[in-house]
Amino acid sequence: MTPPLAPLHDPRIRSFASDNFAAAHPEVLEAVGVANGGHLGSYGADPYTERLRELTTELFGEGATVWPLFNGTGANVVALQSMLPPWGSVITAATSHMHTDENGAPARVAGITLLTVDAPDAKLTPELIDRQAWGRGDQHRAQPLAVSVTQSTELGTAYTADGLRAVVEHAHGLGMLVHLDGARLANAAAAAGVPLAALSSDLGVDAISLGGTKNGLLGAEAVVLLGEAGRAGAPYVRKMDMQLASKMRFVSAQLLALLEPAEAPLWQRNAAHANAMARRLRAGLEAVDGVRFTVPTEANAVFAALPPGAAERARERFAFYDWPGGAGEVRLMCSWDTEPGDVDELVAAVSSAV
Repeated sequence: MTPPLAPLHDPRIRSFASDNFAAAHPEVLEAVGVANGGHLGSYGADPYTERLRELTTELFGEGATVWPLFNGTGANVVALQSMLPPWGSVITAATSHMHTDENGAPARVAGITLLTVDAPDAKLTPELIDRQAWGRGDQHRAQPLAVSVTQSTELGTAYTADGLRAVVEHAHGLGMLVHLDGARLANAAAAAGVPLAALSSDLGVDAISLGGTKNGLLGAEAVVLLGEAGRAGAPYVRKMDMQLASKMRFVSAQLLALLEPAEAPLWQRNAAHANAMARRLRAGLEAVDGVRFTVPTEANAVFAALPPGAAERARERFAFYDWPGGAGEVRLMCSWDTEPGDVDELVAAVSSAV
């Protein structure tokens, strides 16, 4: 009998580089195992995907439809491409993941122009939207037909319900749709102590890129459409964009493990823990001379400027990213499996360097 795959890594290695570095949650792996065995219909014709469809309406309201897929870039592109005509453009913060980290995928794959706005805290406001919401009817300009917000943002900040409602109402008043990049929606909702819908569908957004991989899934995301916009095109766009899973039951089973209602659903437990570790990390670093924080810690990210030499010392044990802001600024991400000991060891490493 061929032996199983031997480990190719040291599972004791920890990181603050990204919540994508974290392992898959055991309950997610168990769910994939439950969905395994036997033959089931492909491309979503299976009971796990059907249950996910039912659950989506329970969580986000009647009329919500769900489209499971593989990754966050795909979710953003599929959502926007489904809702917009080829001449449409999207207003988004200059710091948004779509603009800074997706290698031009919305433009290259979907032909969508991003109209970016500088937002110091990475959050859009009605006033910021107005900087790009012009040129309607001008054949020489890509038409601003949607706004995309990120919750929580690439800087770890989070929209309040009132702040996001103001954006949605303003965009709708201008005849634009609203897309929510929710790769870390769970972290924002857990921080606010509210359901996922309270920061999305309840406020009137039209589409959600619902994150999973950053919150403990093996590899699964979803597009949730909350009205008629995009629904007719979504199945065709998902296939065109190479995001249609043949064995979809395994993608849907992961999302079910994350979202199924419970006293404390997995999405909430995982996100709340990651947020708590970020608060612990910030509190520890606040006691270290010379550490300066560059943005508020509102979810599971800590942005800080470290004293000279501190980052190099800490990287002897933990990986993390420098941030383009310069002056020693780094991003420290906490995950569902970050342990208090990891946080304390990182703080100690920075402190000893100082």
